[in-house]
Amino acid sequence: MQTVAQLLVKHLAAWGVTHVFGIPGKPVTPLVVEIDRQGLTFVLSKHEGGAGLAAAGYAYGGRSLGVALGTAGPGGVNMLTAAGQALASNLPVLFLTGQPPIREIGKVLGQDSTMFGTDLVKMFEPVTKFSARVERGDLLKTYLQHAMEQAFTGAKGPVHLSIPSDVLIEEIQEFDLALPTHYPPVLSSNLREVSDLLNRAERPLLLLGGGVHNQGAYQELAAFAELYNLPVITTPGGKGAFPTVHPLSVGPFGLGGSDAARDALAQGVDVLVTVGTQLSDMETAGVGPELFPKQVVQFDYDARFIGKTLPVPTIPVLGDLTANLRKLAELGAVREAQRQLEAAAREAVACAREAVPVMEACGGMLNGEQVMKVLRGVLPASSQMFGDAGSHSFYAVKHFEVLEPGTFHFEEVYATMGRAIGYAIGAQLAEPERVIVCLTGDGCMFMNGTEVSTAVNYGAPVLFVVLNNERLDMVDKGMARHLGRAIGTVYETPLQAALFGESLGAISYRCRTAQELHEAVASALGARQTAVIEVMVDPLEIPPTMARG
Repeated sequence: MQTVAQLLVKHLAAWGVTHVFGIPGKPVTPLVVEIDRQGLTFVLSKHEGGAGLAAAGYAYGGRSLGVALGTAGPGGVNMLTAAGQALASNLPVLFLTGQPPIREIGKVLGQDSTMFGTDLVKMFEPVTKFSARVERGDLLKTYLQHAMEQAFTGAKGPVHLSIPSDVLIEEIQEFDLALPTHYPPVLSSNLREVSDLLNRAERPLLLLGGGVHNQGAYQELAAFAELYNLPVITTPGGKGAFPTVHPLSVGPFGLGGSDAARDALAQGVDVLVTVGTQLSDMETAGVGPELFPKQVVQFDYDARFIGKTLPVPTIPVLGDLTANLRKLAELGAVREAQRQLEAAAREAVACAREAVPVMEACGGMLNGEQVMKVLRGVLPASSQMFGDAGSHSFYAVKHFEVLEPGTFHFEEVYATMGRAIGYAIGAQLAEPERVIVCLTGDGCMFMNGTEVSTAVNYGAPVLFVVLNNERLDMVDKGMARHLGRAIGTVYETPLQAALFGESLGAISYRCRTAQELHEAVASALGARQTAVIEVMVDPLEIPPTMARG
């Protein structure tokens, strides 16, 4: 016999979880004690929302389960935004929350999380794939098994279990559960039809979204594009799914997009293949009938949004993305051009690593493009960059070269401000040897910047690059452009990010020129410590986001 807390932590350890992110409290104390006793690291975050985002970053970096722990009541409520972000990013995160003793249910209880107080199970339902309260110890096996099945099968996503404090210490019969990796991937039934269509297509185009990152199907995607000779454009969230230096890469589309990508659609497309995108308004901003393709082939696990955005004939490709791409590669005819493209891609990557110059600042302030060119010139090709919600990331979408697939992550639909700060910390703890970069802004730092302290305390050498224009830039420029004036977007007392980072224990730099930025990044890379690199950028520059309206 073991307690519920012992068995739960035993399974986390068996599943390879090494870090649990959260803030302790009385109702979850048995779990915190077991986490420590069984050799896992409890990461004390500064806010439950930051803990949830770090757990999501851990799931992304380690391609495994992330775990966030919050106490009852407001502790759990604080994690709701992080759960919604994990759901939008299709990341398997287990959110654990506490509850005063279930035997006292119906009485007035501090931080009650049942239907008599703040019902966390109901609150988590819209932002997770499964949310339940474990009201008896013998329910743990059933609920935990179902939670993991939901988290890891189909479209992956977060789950939530609320466990009362008296249930955590209840002794139950031992059991063993494995993560659900034994389910065969689901293949679409119409792949031969799709293959024949692509072989006949005269002007095909491949549009990649952020969903590609969830399965890491980068090799399969490259083989698919090369086999069918598909030019590639990317949504903001799809940035990084395909090397921007590849011969088939046309450029980013949508907010932060390039003229070349828009021209590719404007010249007439007979078959548009969409992979990893549900074609949200953030991804199709400015798309009118003049850009519509004749036909769409839409890959998705979920049929809800297929054919809903573009009013043209749409062929769904349902099921597992990686398996479907592999099968289509098998069905396609092998072409000599594929081998030529592979050789050209390798040459282009090698050239790009040498060709990025360090430019000088213009007019005493750096602009977005200059910052991205400097970063690309000094960062290793394999470094992982997480873009936060703001104009800084759209400059990266437009100008930052991706040399290796899977090294840039940005989510533009749910778009939690400050999420990249937590994501970067979790990813760094999951991949301690990798260079992890958080690209963020002053507004995002105001929201979640205290988590820099978490990185410092747990030895996570994240590079936090903060573009500071002393305002909420996207909102500021959008309101000014479309309403004639901006309201409530400028900080009267702006953030001094370098001093803020220094106060939290990070090595810090403030940069105004390209040379200062290059030297700061190089210094931080050499130090392998948590670093805050503040970049003062032109507050009047118009970001590449105006098409949204």
